[in-house]
Amino acid sequence: MIPNISRPMLATLAIAAAIFSATPAFAEMQAYKADLKGASETPANDAKGTGDVEATYDTTSKKLAWTINYAGLTGAATAAHFHGPAAVGVSAPPVVPLTGKLDSPIKGEATLTDAQAADLQAGRWYFNIHTAAHKDGELRGQVMKK
Repeated sequence: MIPNISRPMLATLAIAAAIFSATPAFAEMQAYKADLKGASETPANDAKGTGDVEATYDTTSKKLAWTINYAGLTGAATAAHFHGPAAVGVSAPPVVPLTGKLDSPIKGEATLTDAQAADLQAGRWYFNIHTAAHKDGELRGQVMKK
C-alpha cells in the first residue's frame, strides 16, 4: 500500500530529485609539457639552446594557456608555433601561431577547436621556435600530458 503523500510534498520530492541527479559538469584542467631542443627538430640540428613549454588546457572553456621559457638560441626568435597533428619526428603545419613579442618567457592563450583539443590530448602536437639561422626551427618538443 502506498502511503498518503500530499501533492506539494510530491512536487518538492520531484524537484529535489531533479536537482540532485543533475550534477554539474566540472572543468578538468589538464597539464602539458614539452622539452625543447635542437635534436628534436626534423631534421635534427646541433643548436645548443634549450627550453620548455608548460601549458594547461581547460576542458570546459577550451582554453589552452602556456608559458614557454628558452635560452641559448643562435639569435632572436623569429617565429614560434604549436604544430599538429604529428607524431614525434613528423612535420605538420602550425595550428596555433604565437603573435607579439617572442622574448622568453612567452605567455599566451588560445581557444581550441574540438579537433585541435583531441590532437593535443592524444600527444599529436609539438612546439617549435624558429630563428634566422634555423628557419625551419631551432628548438622543438612534443607536447605531452604531465
